[in-house]
Amino acid sequence: MRLILRVLPLVLSLFVPALLAQENEQSFADWLAELRAEARELGISEATLRELDNLQPLERVMELDSSQPEFVQTFTRYLGLRVTPNQVARGQSLLQQHSVLLEQVRQRYGVQPHYLVAFWAVESNYGRSTGGFSVLEALATLAFDPRRADFFRRQLLTALQIIDDGHIQAERMSGSWAGAMGQLQFMPNIFYQYGIDGDRDGRIDIWNSLPDIFHSAANFLSQSGWRGDERWGREVLLTEDFDFSLTGTSTRKPLQEWRDLGVTQLNGAPIPVAAGMEASVILPAGAQGPAFLGYANFRTTMTYNPSTFYALTVGHLADRYAGSGPVQRMPENETAMSVADVRELQELLNRNGFDSGEPDGRVGRQTRAAIRAYQQSAGLPMDGYASVALLQALRK
Repeated sequence: MRLILRVLPLVLSLFVPALLAQENEQSFADWLAELRAEARELGISEATLRELDNLQPLERVMELDSSQPEFVQTFTRYLGLRVTPNQVARGQSLLQQHSVLLEQVRQRYGVQPHYLVAFWAVESNYGRSTGGFSVLEALATLAFDPRRADFFRRQLLTALQIIDDGHIQAERMSGSWAGAMGQLQFMPNIFYQYGIDGDRDGRIDIWNSLPDIFHSAANFLSQSGWRGDERWGREVLLTEDFDFSLTGTSTRKPLQEWRDLGVTQLNGAPIPVAAGMEASVILPAGAQGPAFLGYANFRTTMTYNPSTFYALTVGHLADRYAGSGPVQRMPENETAMSVADVRELQELLNRNGFDSGEPDGRVGRQTRAAIRAYQQSAGLPMDGYASVALLQALRK
């Protein structure tokens, strides 16, 4: 669940502490004293509360939280960074190495081993990249900032409870700049609700214990609706006259309906139909890129990370472990739009009567709806995809 963010110039590192001081009438010490009192009322021990003694806001966390990528990442780049021949080979090796444990987890939770390993890969590169921040310091920094203070304050209090319960020592509670922890990149509330002591040693250790890691991930997925007898989805072919207004996660149809609309497997064969299964057609790179059917497990994957790129990557990587080939219809020259380009696109849509909301350089649901409305008026495929070609058309 890590974000790839560009570091802002040095001036930001000098500006952020002053900004925090202006926005927060309380000093950090006074704020921390109030937090300590609240934690004490919740039953956190004095020994654990001493871990708050030397906490200070981390400038680096504020830099990362306030920064914004210069370009909107394309599906081509997102997938290419995470699904490589080396990653596939390593995942296949780890599936064999931990086959007994993974089968035990499958029997208990119904989550297939190759999917669990795919989550593990995308979240932390098989445990190699878990973030180097103190979770307490990162969460305290974000909780002191008034923008999302309530959310991160709750996360910080939960992190203290996790330490107090003996699951991990404070100095070993490492994670991302946003407080996502361990090899699963769980936020503290997710850990507290779904963490499992898989090795039965009395602690839940998602930093070092593979039984705890796999049991916890599978428990979260299972309780979020994972179906162990189904796949995540598949790449498909659409007809030339396909109605692209039907694409996106907001539209779900039974598989038979997609079949009746001419959606086929890549080899042209009809898509398999199972009773009760529904799917959405996903176009991560617009009408000219690949098309996928996303089933119930695709939607469950998005409870882990609400990104279609993420869910497609986890599913595709799991398929690759099982011997499937690369995505067949990847665009050859998918051009990234800058944040400034997207903001201009939104301004032009608004100016032409297609409400995309306040221009912010981010392609969200309202912007995609505005794009579809414009595409419909212009007789273009209604894929809702923000592209350089679309921007150029609006400029004219």
